[in-house]
Amino acid sequence: MTTSTLVYDIRQSRYLNITGRCTLRCQFCPKHNGSKQVHQYQLDLTHQPKAEDIISLLGNVADFDEYVFCGYGEPTLNLDTLLGVAKEIKQRGGRVRVNTDGLGNLFHRRNILPDLAKVVDSLSISLNADTQALYEHHCQPKLSGSYQAVREFIKLAPHYIADVQVSALDGLEGVDIQACQQQIEQAGAKFKYRKLGIVG
Repeated sequence: MTTSTLVYDIRQSRYLNITGRCTLRCQFCPKHNGSKQVHQYQLDLTHQPKAEDIISLLGNVADFDEYVFCGYGEPTLNLDTLLGVAKEIKQRGGRVRVNTDGLGNLFHRRNILPDLAKVVDSLSISLNADTQALYEHHCQPKLSGSYQAVREFIKLAPHYIADVQVSALDGLEGVDIQACQQQIEQAGAKFKYRKLGIVG
């Protein structure tokens, strides 16, 4: 019997797995292909953890370069836990990064960036397509208007958070990586190149 992993370590970072829910059903996501594992860690969750569940597992902030909210779900969907845990990490002198699909504003129907800006040092946003048609094909969003929403989030984010990286996956059929990079840099964010099939 495998147990859920709420925190897991890769290199010098501690990753925080706070939800299994997501706003996308990406065709290339391992969880839709039968695996919820990263490295040796099983990331399937039986419940949405509360802030106190995660805080008790943070360890010594001096031991980690950063804490990263990232699992096989979208961390902004468990926003109260994210903000509560991130606040605790910042109070202890740690560094916080959130890996997100950039749909938090669309999901919550408000701008969540002012809340994130108080406790988050950097954002890693996944774009993964340079057109709406390709985004809908590869990422299969559950909410209408998702492509416009993620593009808007990418433009807004650098106004609130100094370090904003936006990734695109090389290897998705039809996606123009150079076009993605151009869109991202025009929005004032940093482009992060990722290769399809490499997780963590």
